[in-house]
Amino acid sequence: MSIFSGLFKSRDKPKDATAGSSWRFFFGGTTAGKPVNERSAMQMTAVYCCVRILSEAVAGLPLHLYRYTDNGSKEKALDNQLYFLLHDEPNPEMTSFIFRETMMTHLLLYGNCYAQIIRNGKGEVVALYPLMPNRMTVDRDQEGKLYYEYQTSQDEAHTMEGSLVRLQPYDVFHVPGLGFDGLVGYSPIAMAKNAIGLAIATEEYGAKFFANGATPGGILEHPGIVKDPERVRQSWSNAFGGSANSNKVAVLEEGMKYTPISISPEEAQFLETRKFQIDEIARIFRVPPHMVGDLEKSSFSNIEQQSLEFVTYTLRPWLVRWEQAMQRSLLSEDEKKNCFFKFNVDGLLRGDYQSRMNGYATARQNGWMSANDIRELEDMDLIPDELGGNLYLINGNMTKLQDAGIFANKSGQEESGDENEEPQTDETQEDQSGVPEQRLQRKRGSV
Repeated sequence: MSIFSGLFKSRDKPKDATAGSSWRFFFGGTTAGKPVNERSAMQMTAVYCCVRILSEAVAGLPLHLYRYTDNGSKEKALDNQLYFLLHDEPNPEMTSFIFRETMMTHLLLYGNCYAQIIRNGKGEVVALYPLMPNRMTVDRDQEGKLYYEYQTSQDEAHTMEGSLVRLQPYDVFHVPGLGFDGLVGYSPIAMAKNAIGLAIATEEYGAKFFANGATPGGILEHPGIVKDPERVRQSWSNAFGGSANSNKVAVLEEGMKYTPISISPEEAQFLETRKFQIDEIARIFRVPPHMVGDLEKSSFSNIEQQSLEFVTYTLRPWLVRWEQAMQRSLLSEDEKKNCFFKFNVDGLLRGDYQSRMNGYATARQNGWMSANDIRELEDMDLIPDELGGNLYLINGNMTKLQDAGIFANKSGQEESGDENEEPQTDETQEDQSGVPEQRLQRKRGSV
């Protein structure tokens, strides 16, 4: 009994345990009567669209490895092998885009994504290979230490007919999703299987309805006794069933009568149900409706704000998961002190051209961006130092509040000709040392 209870466990009652997701998609029965697993869910256009949007967004963002400098700033660690692996080519078979897209797809469907870390003799990471989450199990040994157990297959290694490989956390790059124990995430598909199952059922109902020539089912009534009802049913289906036979005129003999019994799609609110399920699936992945093709409540005034909210509230939490997982699994103890990974989302937050230019103008005039800083964000060539490309300029008309009346006092004292009445406090000496400098700069034309 214990064997069957462990095999046929309920998918809608997750337990607080570190067990992996090996059987999580094996049984996916729903109240809508349609089995839901990661593959059947991807056949839904809304699920496919949400997974594709998020996976391509994470894969398309620039990913850099930075290093802190002595002056407290940061620079790209181009000489580190990890920079090339995560930015360009994690393994000889994949590009960085394909690797992150595959891993993010696993994370969205299974709730976890895994990759095997290949290291050289020095302990340096030289390659990352994705692993299928439905074959991975996370558990603890007798001493309470974590380990990863992976079920191999001939598709991955033709020399192996299927065996369990135990991996240590040191050799596995793992990004968990939302879970109950902080170690293994639960699948969003498993958690929302009833909503997705209802969407699959309504889509299948619509497909069969139009496959039947958009004609509801009914009853053929005969005043007498039908000797072979199966032959009559088959003859009716061949003559009037299917979309190719729609709008044909039926000729009934021997007093037969056709009575439809099914309710119409309008009465069942078929279209409204399908539309609501699309919004429901978009809500599961926290994707704005306009990104899955629902523009009913979108306009020119709010669609840009919805796109910015997508970056802030939908994409950013996933990016933080990735950054911290890479920090924990891929960097050595010494590298963790002065190196970090960072996704660059500036390209998604820049807005339209006019908004960017207004922001750049404000930053340039207030001295916290140079011309080269702006040109680098716009993918333009940098200006040489001798031409002032790295100068930080400020508006010379601004001064401290406590120095607001100092120029008026100065001009009044010069007109009276009394140079000995000027107070000699420390604050005044500081202002006197600063004012001529500001005036000299304005005379020279430097801002």
